[in-house]
Amino acid sequence: MESFVRARVAGGERALDGRWYHSPDVFARERERIFARDWIFAGRLEQLERAGDFFTAEVAGESLILVRGADARVRAFYNVCRHRGTRLCTEPSGRFAGSLQCPYHAWTYGLDGALLAARTMAGVDGFDREDYPLREAHVALFEGFVFVSIADRPEPFDDAFAPLIGRFARWNVGALRTAQSIAYELACNWKLIFQNYSECYHCPLVHPQLEALSPSDSGRNDLSEGPFLGGYSTLLPGASLTRSGTSARPPLGDVAGAELERTYYYTIFPSLLLSLHPDYVMAHYVMPISVDRTRIVCAWLFDAATAAAPEFDPADVVDFWDLTNRQDWRINELTHQGVGSRAYVPGPYANGEGLLAAFDRHYLRVMNAK
Repeated sequence: MESFVRARVAGGERALDGRWYHSPDVFARERERIFARDWIFAGRLEQLERAGDFFTAEVAGESLILVRGADARVRAFYNVCRHRGTRLCTEPSGRFAGSLQCPYHAWTYGLDGALLAARTMAGVDGFDREDYPLREAHVALFEGFVFVSIADRPEPFDDAFAPLIGRFARWNVGALRTAQSIAYELACNWKLIFQNYSECYHCPLVHPQLEALSPSDSGRNDLSEGPFLGGYSTLLPGASLTRSGTSARPPLGDVAGAELERTYYYTIFPSLLLSLHPDYVMAHYVMPISVDRTRIVCAWLFDAATAAAPEFDPADVVDFWDLTNRQDWRINELTHQGVGSRAYVPGPYANGEGLLAAFDRHYLRVMNAK
């Protein structure tokens, strides 16, 4: 039984004060209370198909190496040699030929993190290679996405993500392939991106091409509290969110019925925005750089067989959303500038911004704010 409802706000709910977007002290607290504790998006499992495949990711200021071992297990190692702390890997991705070697003194580690060789250390009294494996972070796999946590004892992933487990099964997201991605760097705080994504109050003014295909007043939400928020907006009959407004691609997985005329949008706090369309999935990977800089990678995922066809071209989707993204980024940057003004006083949320109020509640709760 579906339980999707319109967004609403309680009387008197207002936007966050400007210091939450501009204070370096707040950003430092976020790093420790959010990004160093939560499960954070790191990459896609398709980047780690073979033993030795790796990519690096930054989480709460820590560099991690994500690698598939000879036993097929995916591990996340701190990018730090156990000898004198030298960074082991400087490439963003690649393939290790069976081991990782420190560029400083050639301490060498297996794909499972075990120290295999430490030059001349055999003669050091009390030294035992087994005492110096690479330090690991926690890894969880979900719908083809790789999440990591650098907390000593994070909340079990299946508990933390319980509201999302199985929710996207019909799209078969784990089997999709990334056809294209675009990286953006924004001059704004990361929270403004999450908040902007969670409302279409702005769509008629900022996104006329989106409004023409998916009316902004059609939004209904089934997740309205906590770290995961969102629901769907309807598409006009026969419409697709592409440059032409149509699509000849077959639906993904088991998508059928009413879902053929819906796009689902979910925020996965604090690092992923997920958009599920009838024939493709779009993901925004959100990576805070500083209090006023955010890096976003927007990726478009398609059915593997569809993407492998000679005639496949994702440009109609990519062009539509690159335009939409850039419209949003401009507004986000203008908002960041404005909330830093001494003249800024938080204004009241509209009903269409109900998920923003919910985001604020979860964020302030995590930050232990009064």
